[in-house]
Amino acid sequence: MSKRGQGKALRGRAGRMKNGRGSGRASSGMVRLWGRHAVEAALKNPNRLHRKLWATREGVESLDGELPVDFTVEWAEAPDLARLVARDAPHQGLVLECEPLDELFLADVLDNDPARPVLVLDQVTDPHNVGAILRSAAAFNACCIVTQDRHAPPESGTLAKSASGALEVVPWIRVVNLARALEEIAEAGYWRIGLDGEAESTLAEALPAGAVCLVLGAEGDGMRHNIVQHCDAIAKLPISSDMESLNVSNAGAIALYAAATR
Repeated sequence: MSKRGQGKALRGRAGRMKNGRGSGRASSGMVRLWGRHAVEAALKNPNRLHRKLWATREGVESLDGELPVDFTVEWAEAPDLARLVARDAPHQGLVLECEPLDELFLADVLDNDPARPVLVLDQVTDPHNVGAILRSAAAFNACCIVTQDRHAPPESGTLAKSASGALEVVPWIRVVNLARALEEIAEAGYWRIGLDGEAESTLAEALPAGAVCLVLGAEGDGMRHNIVQHCDAIAKLPISSDMESLNVSNAGAIALYAAATR
């Protein structure tokens, strides 16, 4: 495998660190990741314990950096890799089996930084949407995303592929009680804004100067009543009346951009 400029060396069996980013509580056993960005980010993450990499030689050549000399790779052809992943999944010649990321708690990440919003997802269950939201959270330097454990997808190859590496860098907090988590977020100094298309105020009008927590509900149902009651303000994105709503991942990206450009 050739070196790629100044790319970081890829890590092999990195030890699992306490308070590692992300979450593994909803995943049992190993997690199988695929695609260059997801696999490369996982290999570079010191908080991941890697078990096995199946790869084509072209797939390994595409990685940024070099695998350690003792890293176990099982060479395979593209059709062989296709049998290891979801149907028609774009594995790009790379499939990595690894352990889920360690559980992380809100108290470990809340820093009351106005430049780093918290993003709370109320029963957003589609792994493509959660992955896309993680990607936007990484792009706009969010503090973390927070989901309810029973109503959110587990770590998976599909989610990681949609996140394009962001699963490894954005803290993902899973909680038992989302309302209680919102109380903890408020106690840490965040102004909680729920997004609802029927709100009177726009998000730009509702955004404070200080630390902010953005709350998004599931597509269709929106935020649950109890979650709305735990928000300090409700706001909308000013979209055209020709369109009823936005996909939740698009709404999350726009809201994060608005918070970043206050």
